[in-house]
Amino acid sequence: MRKLLAATLGVLSAIGGFVDIGDLVAASQAGALFGMAHAWVLLVGVVGICAYADMAGRIAAVSGRAVFDLVRERLGPRVALLNLVASWLVTVVTLAAELGGVALALHLATGVSHLLWVPLAALAVWLVLWRMRFELMERVFGLAGLALLVFAVALVALPTDWAELGQGAWQVSSAGHGWPLYWFVAVALFASTVSPYEVFFFSSGGVEERWGAADLARARSNVLIGFPVGGFLALSLIAVATVAYHPSDASLGSLGEVARPVATALGGAGLAAAVLAFFAVTFGAALETGLSAAYAAAQYFGWQWGKRVSPREAARFHSVLLVGLLLGVVMLMTTVDPVRLTEYMLVLSAVVLPLTYLPILVVANDRTYLGDRVNGWWNNLLGAVFLLLIVAASVAAIPLAIVTGMGR
Repeated sequence: MRKLLAATLGVLSAIGGFVDIGDLVAASQAGALFGMAHAWVLLVGVVGICAYADMAGRIAAVSGRAVFDLVRERLGPRVALLNLVASWLVTVVTLAAELGGVALALHLATGVSHLLWVPLAALAVWLVLWRMRFELMERVFGLAGLALLVFAVALVALPTDWAELGQGAWQVSSAGHGWPLYWFVAVALFASTVSPYEVFFFSSGGVEERWGAADLARARSNVLIGFPVGGFLALSLIAVATVAYHPSDASLGSLGEVARPVATALGGAGLAAAVLAFFAVTFGAALETGLSAAYAAAQYFGWQWGKRVSPREAARFHSVLLVGLLLGVVMLMTTVDPVRLTEYMLVLSAVVLPLTYLPILVVANDRTYLGDRVNGWWNNLLGAVFLLLIVAASVAAIPLAIVTGMGR
């Protein structure tokens, strides 16, 4: 239990990346249309984000500074500004989608229109970010996100053919939907596992918790427990949709449809647990994206930042945080579908991924900041291979979105 509590920063980071409002539907849609044929994407994503989160955590622990802080210093203000603009815009759009996800979860629970819940969701996120201590926030919402394990429980309760499910995970098949759609879904899922804000939040969280070189083991436990847990939760969504919907080739597009197999398997209690899980993961992702947007801006401009600093001393940091929330509310009040919004965000996220991950690899090899804690040959090999995959996803994202009509 102590190790799990120590790894809640990794759990909260992973939930924000692996399981947000878009992934709740996208992962289920992948299972409904393609079965387990995208399981390999999650596996690759977990390995890759673990490699880069380990670098980001090591940078924070050894240098005492967050990744984005060093990116500006190491690569110069122009390159860092390009990174900031791209990642900040994507992160704010994601924040809007997460607020929409919280509102949709509350709609499922109450029947009240999600648009009425949007301002209240934003207010609740702001109050938590304003008043709750960082350590308490990460533990409460990191562990609450584990409620999504109800999908793994439902998978056991459903009439699951485990041999067929396992066999499907080893088969790459378009399932009659065409390879462009298959690869579009693959790129979207991949982008969701390695979203830029994950590493910004993770490294900044390490600075918030005042990691030092003595905390490297703790940082690695955050990575090796938290991110695989996030991947497992996303895989559970795919597997449940495979069992419940793939035989009929159904198309999913709402949280209610995602939760239906859990209700079928576990009854009203299961449905309640699923709705609670939806609320927990989207609220946790909203906290993460809100902070990440403010972290990146404050670190680039050299402002005081962090939840440990009083709001008066870090007024600009908190102002950026508030602006991000207000922009999210404005976007949602246009009645845009939060799920659709996140799908567009995933494509944009895939495009800007190289701008985030290449600088991390560069800084992780700089002895000026890390001394003898720089990457070894294995870290660099894994990082380079994964960077090539990121570039491939970045190049393919927009053409696939156009060819498939955003997966429709």
